Amino acid sequence: MKTTAWLIVLAAAATPLAAQQHPASHGVMRGGMMHDDMMKGMDSMMAPVMRAMAYAPQHLLREKTALHLTADEVTLLTGLADTAKAAHDAAAGQARMHLAEMAQVMGTAAPDTAALRAHFDAAHRFMGDAMWAMLRAAAQARALLTDAQRSQVDAMARAPMHHGMMHHDSAGH
Repeated sequence: MKTTAWLIVLAAAATPLAAQQHPASHGVMRGGMMHDDMMKGMDSMMAPVMRAMAYAPQHLLREKTALHLTADEVTLLTGLADTAKAAHDAAAGQARMHLAEMAQVMGTAAPDTAALRAHFDAAHRFMGDAMWAMLRAAAQARALLTDAQRSQVDAMARAPMHHGMMHHDSAGH
């Protein structure tokens, strides 16, 4: 699943909890203002992760010609991508299950906050595990590249429109 999509899932999961707070505790928060502020905060917190994801193996593989990847590099990056996707998908599936359970708990007239907390904590942990799988693969992929290739990826990441490098539309993520 896309990293950005996970941020939206996390924001959506947190929104019902934040909405339970008394409006006075948020000042004059009306309409989408609270959501916009929360997303801005998440964007700034996630910036280092997003920069690191420029090294996600699937992104590097899409740029294999521009990066002049060797056959060995392509093989190693493909293995990293496959391993990361399997770990990511397993953790994401668990997160989705707990988010669904959390929604069921919130759908009752008097939600059990202990059950809600248990599912929220589990969903949060699994979302973190899914992200970690991708971040770990990006770190391992970065280590496979030469200094020149790393410089090139850094330049591509600074210019996100270059060949779609930073677009999060890769299959399965």
